[in-house]
Amino acid sequence: MDFTSKILVERTPLGQKMSVAEKEYICHVSVRGDCLASVLIADHEYPETVGFTLIRKVMTEFSTRFPSVHEWRNVKPQGLRFPELEKYLISYQDPKSADALTKLQSDVDETKAVMHNTLEQILNRGEKLDDLVTQSEELTLQAKSFYLTAKKTNQCCLLL
Repeated sequence: MDFTSKILVERTPLGQKMSVAEKEYICHVSVRGDCLASVLIADHEYPETVGFTLIRKVMTEFSTRFPSVHEWRNVKPQGLRFPELEKYLISYQDPKSADALTKLQSDVDETKAVMHNTLEQILNRGEKLDDLVTQSEELTLQAKSFYLTAKKTNQCCLLL
């Protein structure tokens, strides 16, 4: 993955970002105008927006910690200590808790599922009510028919 990361950084224009699928992973790359670059390798399920948010935050924190381009430009990646990266990686393990927009989307999806279930139950209840109304109308017709038949039957006999 180290080789892939280097190639992606070299091929990404300054000030641009891109995502590239590599086997079972997706690589998110961002290269700033000052040549500071970050690569995030995640699985395909990890949201792209959250990945780029993490990259942006890490790059901002890094440039705050090392403001001079000369401090980091020619240093090997293992040459600088940046413990904040570990904190970011831990906090972004669950994208829903790390990114407010992703959490909101998750909440909306859950609410949507609950609403679909509720509407389905209401429609099922409505069908049952329709069945009851139909049965009631049939019973009413049968009762009228019975009443008329009984009335006709009772007319032929006179009680003395």
